[in-house]
Amino acid sequence: MIMSVIGTQTITQVALIVHDIEKTKTKLSEFLGIPVPPTVGGGDFAVTQTQYMGRPAPYAKCLMAFFNLGNGMQIELIQPNEEPSVWRDFLNEKGEGLHHIAFGVKGMEGKIQAMEKFGMKLVQKGNYGDGGGCYSYLEGGEGLPMLVELLESF
Repeated sequence: MIMSVIGTQTITQVALIVHDIEKTKTKLSEFLGIPVPPTVGGGDFAVTQTQYMGRPAPYAKCLMAFFNLGNGMQIELIQPNEEPSVWRDFLNEKGEGLHHIAFGVKGMEGKIQAMEKFGMKLVQKGNYGDGGGCYSYLEGGEGLPMLVELLESF
């Protein structure tokens, strides 16, 4: 059996970058036939400690909404503010659309090292707004045109 670079093949989340989270979450709710989820902020820098391209990014913020689909899969909507971040870059360069796929992991730093050894690049990381976990975004690099998010709950 071949082992994946991060030790799992289970996608737990797909995320979309949007211009207007309120409009999009209402439409997606209608499409899925489930209640409209609340919109939440990304949290304060004192907790998130967001880093973008290896530097502190205290003003990189976003609004989010999470659709829990009941099968362990989640759809996340992200509306970034104007400050530099992977979210803002995506919206500026590509417009609205599929931003990343996410995997739940344990041992974040080891997973990042394995992905970097594989040729991927860490572009943003931080803690959940409630302090209950951390995330990391890595670009796939040549031959793997995608953004992967690692999620680790504490």
